[in-house]
Amino acid sequence: MTDFDAPSSTLPWSEADEIISLYQDARLIGCSAALGRKYQIAASLQATIWDVYPELLGSRHKLAVESVLATGLPRSIDIPGPSGTSRKLFIFRAERGLGIFETSEALARPHAPNSESEERVLLLHQATHDVLTGLPNRRQFSEDLCSDLPVLHGANRLALMQIDLDDFKPVNDTLGHAAGDLVLQGTAKRLQTLLGDGELAYRLAGDEFAVIQRGGVQPAEAEGLADLIVNAFKEPFTVDGIDVFVGTSIGIAIAPEDGNDGEQLMKAADIALYAAKNEGRGRARTFNRSMLIMLEQREMLRRSLRVALQEQQFFIEYQPMAESGSIVGFEALLRWQHPFAGIIPPSMFIPMAEADGLMGEIGEWVLEQACRQAVTWPAHFTVAVNLSPAEFLRKGLTDRVAQILDSAGLPPEHLELEITESVLLERTTNNLDTLHTLEVLGVRISLDDFGTRYSSLAYLKNFPFDTIKIDRYFIKDVETDVKSQAIVRSIIALAHGLGMRVTAEGVENAHQAAWLRKRGCDRLQGNLLSTPMSAESIHDFLLISSLATR
Repeated sequence: MTDFDAPSSTLPWSEADEIISLYQDARLIGCSAALGRKYQIAASLQATIWDVYPELLGSRHKLAVESVLATGLPRSIDIPGPSGTSRKLFIFRAERGLGIFETSEALARPHAPNSESEERVLLLHQATHDVLTGLPNRRQFSEDLCSDLPVLHGANRLALMQIDLDDFKPVNDTLGHAAGDLVLQGTAKRLQTLLGDGELAYRLAGDEFAVIQRGGVQPAEAEGLADLIVNAFKEPFTVDGIDVFVGTSIGIAIAPEDGNDGEQLMKAADIALYAAKNEGRGRARTFNRSMLIMLEQREMLRRSLRVALQEQQFFIEYQPMAESGSIVGFEALLRWQHPFAGIIPPSMFIPMAEADGLMGEIGEWVLEQACRQAVTWPAHFTVAVNLSPAEFLRKGLTDRVAQILDSAGLPPEHLELEITESVLLERTTNNLDTLHTLEVLGVRISLDDFGTRYSSLAYLKNFPFDTIKIDRYFIKDVETDVKSQAIVRSIIALAHGLGMRVTAEGVENAHQAAWLRKRGCDRLQGNLLSTPMSAESIHDFLLISSLATR
């Protein structure tokens, strides 16, 4: 039996005087020389924690051991010693399993009290565990992963799961960091209740967690566990009587095929996690090579995006909006014509632009182009332009809007700026000031995609919106689905009660249009009127539309 090596070189053990042992899955895998001398059973390769300390088999002590494994919090246990003495076992979760540090009256030294030795074990635990959740921390995760890798040919495979919480940020923003801490603690407990033998959870940072699963039939067992985790997090956390819904996205990587060192395996799991989030979150995905290819393609697009504006690869299409059967304006929609990849969907490149800090400059270009185009339309027409969160939170927005309107010669009341609810989650006081300043300028403000995100009625009460846009999700089946009908009717009544107008997006057929008009919807937008068109096509479209309505 080899001597026990402490995980941290800054906390050396005196093997002559201190009894310490390490167990994995209850089997003794390492011990100090002092333990080997005291317990003959320690020389056996088959020795277990129960062989060395049979007293721990008692129900009370066994529960204490299981508690350390489950929570990561160390415990002290007193057990009988020889000749009426007592022994104190300090039990802690160590790098590769469970550690036990033993002291007794016979071993105590005047110059090194037992409490000092226990304090060193506690310091070791604090260095390798997260204070908030009790889970092993990133340092311990890195050490464990490195000790498990590489996986030898023919040995049991290892699964790594990278876990991110979905919609955690709004918890901190709306309920405060104390509530966020309770959710993180609840997350740790929820994960631990799902884990079995050979599985250990870690908190890496913030709302990032990981699980290492050793052995089993892979990737089937990892995918099974991941599904259990995803489903478990569909249940809310209760914080001060409030139900808080926080989901999980999980990326899975398997050693050795997806990587056989820590860096390779973590990269593969990260890529799989990205795929899970990109597909809509609240799901688990297992790494495959096609994910890597897709990621490389995205990185190519990201690099191309930095020169797209300078090389005039962006253009704008316009989709008409109708009121009382007549066209009253257009929404400006950004497009990207990549020189090699063709048309890139906005849902793909706009998040990239926001993440890379490019959306401010791109958005300013869109606003300027749309305003200049709107000046050429009939005098009563409006142009709607989307503002991304990155644009809205950028300093000097109201000054830029005023300058662009003056430069283009467009009256402020002919511009409608569309923002989504996610814009309003941060810096509420500043957001309110910005919206009120735009209102004073005379610019119309529209709340876009209403009903698909947080949909707080406080937004409608506190922020000066002129229009609510009902998301196409509720319009697509409004003719037949009674729930969609009830929601749309309620939004229309609410908006009108607050003095706001309503625009329905995604209107595809005449039956939808008739239903919406009958319920008092003010404006319609969608392919029923026209698919988005180039600026050059607008004149002919308006001519045809005017002839059709005569």
